[in-house]
Amino acid sequence: MNVRILDRVGVPMQLTKRSIPAADPGQLLVRVLACGVCRTDLHLLDGEVEIPELPRVLGHQIVGEASDGRLVGIPWLAWTCGECVYCTTGRENLCPRARFTGRDVDGGYAEWTVADERFCFPIPDGYPALQAAPLLCAGLIGHRAFRMCGDARRIGVFGFGAAGHVLCQVARHEQREIHAFTRPGDRAAQAFAMELGAATAAGSDEAGASSLDAAIIFAPDGALVPIALRAVVPGGTVVCGGIHMSDIPSFPYADLWQERVLRSVANLTRADAEEFLALAPLVPVTTRVHRYPLERANDALADLRAGRFTGAAVVVPDHS
Repeated sequence: MNVRILDRVGVPMQLTKRSIPAADPGQLLVRVLACGVCRTDLHLLDGEVEIPELPRVLGHQIVGEASDGRLVGIPWLAWTCGECVYCTTGRENLCPRARFTGRDVDGGYAEWTVADERFCFPIPDGYPALQAAPLLCAGLIGHRAFRMCGDARRIGVFGFGAAGHVLCQVARHEQREIHAFTRPGDRAAQAFAMELGAATAAGSDEAGASSLDAAIIFAPDGALVPIALRAVVPGGTVVCGGIHMSDIPSFPYADLWQERVLRSVANLTRADAEEFLALAPLVPVTTRVHRYPLERANDALADLRAGRFTGAAVVVPDHS
């Protein structure tokens, strides 16, 4: 099969040939139809998130056909121990022995992959593989971050990319307001947010003081944390939705005071996947995708880094 492998941090993935993997007991052999591109892939490529063993196949928003014909999704969470205090209390996302797709086990920038059947999920009816792929991380992590905001009505989203464009539709379905904040001057992303139903869209430097009930930061820029804290009302919550972020600059205690909450979201649980994949067709969530053949997976990552598209990028093997 054709596969993109990362054999050295900091250099582009290599296109090579490998044997189609064999599924062990309890695993599914999956013919990859689409794999969404995530900013976490950039953090892995750049060495900001450690990969324990190289070479590795990246990609963790996988939609494919299992050997029994089912259309399944494979997310970031690939395996948990099931025994630790986190696994036994509904917090398997924090399992210290957890393995992750595209980091600890090979992911979806390939024509075939294998995955633990317990961590594969049926794709909702009506979603072609290309449109379903972004649901597997942008959708899942965005939804988990959204739920961390409680019943907040006015929610700021800092970094309006793949996760933001899914979250905006869910929030509108629940009759809540999304206020999108982008890189200053990014008119294309702001227009995209408004098209999807955001109440307002502006640069992150335009966030008004105490104008939001909660905020979610998807952009990996630590400088946004004090900006978001100042933007939420007393008692408001700021959720950091990424696996990696640049250092957070010092800020005065007054920005946190009055019971403001600053928290992170880590990974996801299988319950998150089941809940969100049941909700998506009810909204219904429509993903805006940019298709890249497997041969251009490096271009997809470069375009994501440079902010050259709105919505989500998806890598598609051709299986010719």
